[in-house]
Amino acid sequence: MRRVVVTGLGAVTPIGNDVETFWENLLSGKSGIVPIDRFDVSDYPVRIAGQVKGYEPEKYMDKKEVRRIDLYAQYAVGAAMEALLHSGLKITEENRARVGVYIGSGIGGLQTMLENHTLLIERGPKRVSPFLVPMMISNMASGYISMMTGAMGPNLAPVSACATGTHAVGDAFKIIARGDADAMICGGAEATICDLALAGFSNMKALSTHNDHPERASRPFDRNRDGFVMGEGAGVVVLESLDAAIARNARILAEVVGYGLSADAYHLTAPEPSGRGASLAMQSALNDAGLEPTMVDYINAHGTSTDLNDKLETLAVKSVFGEHAYRFCLSSIKSMTGHLLGAAGGVEAVATVKTLLTGMVPPTINYETPDEECDLDYVPNRARHLDVKVAMSNSFGFGGHNASILLRQYTPN
Repeated sequence: MRRVVVTGLGAVTPIGNDVETFWENLLSGKSGIVPIDRFDVSDYPVRIAGQVKGYEPEKYMDKKEVRRIDLYAQYAVGAAMEALLHSGLKITEENRARVGVYIGSGIGGLQTMLENHTLLIERGPKRVSPFLVPMMISNMASGYISMMTGAMGPNLAPVSACATGTHAVGDAFKIIARGDADAMICGGAEATICDLALAGFSNMKALSTHNDHPERASRPFDRNRDGFVMGEGAGVVVLESLDAAIARNARILAEVVGYGLSADAYHLTAPEPSGRGASLAMQSALNDAGLEPTMVDYINAHGTSTDLNDKLETLAVKSVFGEHAYRFCLSSIKSMTGHLLGAAGGVEAVATVKTLLTGMVPPTINYETPDEECDLDYVPNRARHLDVKVAMSNSFGFGGHNASILLRQYTPN
């Protein structure tokens, strides 16, 4: 199996529309949770979200094309083009069959579907856009990016709820490792801050109702957490085989060394009560990498700010890492970005690579009241300097989908 490295990063998030702005705001503990201003939320029990602000898709495509792809795919394009530029990878006639795209979305073009359903009801079937289907389907971000870049290699779009982005990165890692591609543009994208999604998640009682203090609403692992906060955006990384990266003298940012995935086989939305499914994914990633638990320095936690998830992720970490769980740290950037659903794993992969590069661990903000069932070191409220050589990133999704990836500082040998 070939070694696989990270050479490019891209992000569109509620706290920055490029990687450096996103990272700077993460380390400063800035929240991107704000009152929703895209539609009237006065009748909703939840009126806050992690909205992307100031994104300009016209930087990457003309206005005509912008009108023909859903917002989630527009975010994906921005993150992918930033990652590709950052990597320095040039896609040419000679290499295009060996470069693939693997970008998923948990929900896809929900806003496009809603708008066209309204047109159907109010103005009849002839008013429905001929672009409805390609705009709303969850694979279109991956397909569109291949069209923009000319990448003709493996092209797929995983849909596994909140684990989507991590599955995309992990699967792309394996595609390169087994020799089916030399490079992959991979990650996740989501844009579901709309009335239907807000109503659905609200009625599930899954969302925080801290409407009066939105910046304090997402509080992973804190005893007073009361639900997650919806977010949106995209996170993309460029992966390459080590040989391909060296051959073109690329800057290598980190190495992907392990990938684990599992199912809870338990419930539509609730995690399995023992945390076994999450434990299986983490242990599988360690086994895949050939690493001992004591070699992990940091976990970028799923950390959604829901009662069950945070408690059971903590339990699963202790199950896998034993006493070492009390010697290392984990944190949740969802305290600042909100939960980006299918994009979360991609954005969190970007953050994990930045931690390996800079030796800075982003904090879990809004951590004020310890929970006796969440008793690990969550890097409360302030970023921490730490020489992180090996890091894990976790994602767990509705339907019991679990994924963990392991990354480490790159060394030539």
